[in-house]
Amino acid sequence: MGYTVNILGAGLAGSEAALILASHGITVRLIEMRPVVKTPVHATSDCAELVCSNSFKSLNPHSAAGMLKDELKSLGSFVFKVACENSVAAGGALAVDRKAFASEVTRLIEENPYISLERREAIDVYAEAANCDALIIATGPLTADSLAESIIDLTGSGALAFYDAAAPIVVADSLDRSVIFSQSRYEDGAGDYLNAPMDKEEYEAFIDALLDAERVVARDFEQKDLFQACQPIEEVARAGRDAPRFGALKPVGLTDPRTGRRPWAVVQLRAEDAYASSYNLVGFQTNLTFPEQRRVFRMIPGLADAEFARYGVMHRNTFIDAPHLLDPSLRLLGGKAKDVDTPIFFAGQVSGTEGYVEAIRSGMHAALSVAALAKGIDPVALPVDTAFGALIAYATDPETKDYQPSHVNFGLMPPLDTRIRNKKERYAAYAKRGADSMNTYIDELKKAGLYIDREG
Repeated sequence: MGYTVNILGAGLAGSEAALILASHGITVRLIEMRPVVKTPVHATSDCAELVCSNSFKSLNPHSAAGMLKDELKSLGSFVFKVACENSVAAGGALAVDRKAFASEVTRLIEENPYISLERREAIDVYAEAANCDALIIATGPLTADSLAESIIDLTGSGALAFYDAAAPIVVADSLDRSVIFSQSRYEDGAGDYLNAPMDKEEYEAFIDALLDAERVVARDFEQKDLFQACQPIEEVARAGRDAPRFGALKPVGLTDPRTGRRPWAVVQLRAEDAYASSYNLVGFQTNLTFPEQRRVFRMIPGLADAEFARYGVMHRNTFIDAPHLLDPSLRLLGGKAKDVDTPIFFAGQVSGTEGYVEAIRSGMHAALSVAALAKGIDPVALPVDTAFGALIAYATDPETKDYQPSHVNFGLMPPLDTRIRNKKERYAAYAKRGADSMNTYIDELKKAGLYIDREG
């Protein structure tokens, strides 16, 4: 097509954007700083490496997260397809073998003739924009300081930052299966999750140790600094001793086979890989020092001899003020965009959305917007009653004040024409309305020549 796009960052958003653009015959330079420059949380130089949980959340089609997955599937997402092909058991959620997943995404990119994967650090947005027809910035929550400074200059506003947290991973063979039992909530028999039950005395001792443990950042975080869905477990406990027991450690729907009763609290563990050789402590994002993680988390029944494959970490999460900088196509219109000839787009967490699946979809959305420019047409408008359409409407609404990133959720969607009191029926109605709008959107993409049937 004679059109070249530079993409900064080979995470979930950048990888999806590159593969979508390549499918349209557009030349892509995918620029990734790893392994030349390392980050505090990445373990490999693979594209689309997951650094927090390995869960992509619910598959329930009547949930907002499930709606978004259905939208990705109907649009032919490359990265989501790889996630499905490398899934591990996780009840009603989609979780992946993180190594196999990232390895396969990397293979797709390296073997694509339209994509050049450049291993180098991008430090100047203006320089990267100068040698291409369009630029997509998808550098994620760990955008390097040098590039972040250039983005701040470009956008004309300070990059906002909060702290994100990741949970530890333990080796399966080190768990005491005489204490830990396998069960999914409200299901009989073995389930996809392992469960470490606590009685009241064990729970109280654990909370005492958690609250007294040494943290990496020795100060109390203010609520504005922490994305609510990634609160460290010790910060949750600091809000109230019983808060974890009504959150990540809730025992509802579970029965300890040793007692035949519901435990006082339960720590759930989710498989990290297809062989279930390691497990993630669900909801245990943490800012504790590594020695304290060993000491405190080994107080959990069944984890006394736990071997840690990865400790929990906290890291900075950087994002732009999307409502005052981006239009619904994710194109930069604020700041100094008017002074730069090359159109610039943002995608992924740096664009102000939150979540793995949301990052994939934003990469696709930015790529479709760029593909429209390459064809000399306007981007196809995304209906606001689709899952991602509602998120984009929120993230690019200039009336938004005190902006914070968000996952897709029904609270962002336009109300239904008819009020439905029953929550289950209401969510099903949201999903039906969104699916109908997605079909209309796909028809418009086809008319514009922007939809490629990847099943054929």
